[in-house]
Amino acid sequence: ADVVVSNCVMNLVPDKEKAFSEVFRILKPLGHFSISDIVLKGDLPEAIKKEAEMYAGCVSGAIKKSEYLGILVEQGFVNITIQKEKEIIIPVEVLSKYLSQEEISSYKEKGMGIYSITVYAERPDASCGCGPKATCC
Repeated sequence: ADVVVSNCVMNLVPDKEKAFSEVFRILKPLGHFSISDIVLKGDLPEAIKKEAEMYAGCVSGAIKKSEYLGILVEQGFVNITIQKEKEIIIPVEVLSKYLSQEEISSYKEKGMGIYSITVYAERPDASCGCGPKATCC
């Protein structure tokens, strides 16, 4: 494939490494993907994760952004860029149903949150020997 496009799916896949390995496999050298997905910043309280699912729909299975991007690097992708990033705001009235005032303050101060991102990455030219778990050019 020259291009792979996905919208809010990869975070629902339990084995993300295998899924991205398959994306790498089917892309032609110099092919690319554009994937919109949900990621986390920080460790969300369990009560918020469950409530946020009603607002974001795709939160189940979401992992930290750094872990998500790390998987892409491990699989051999290059030129990884975040083209868009937008916080999914959980209203204070929802937070207050599940967290104390102190926990809400901590949630906000620590930058915890749920984010929608659009990631672009490429499969490198086959001549450089890049691939999953390989050192690239």
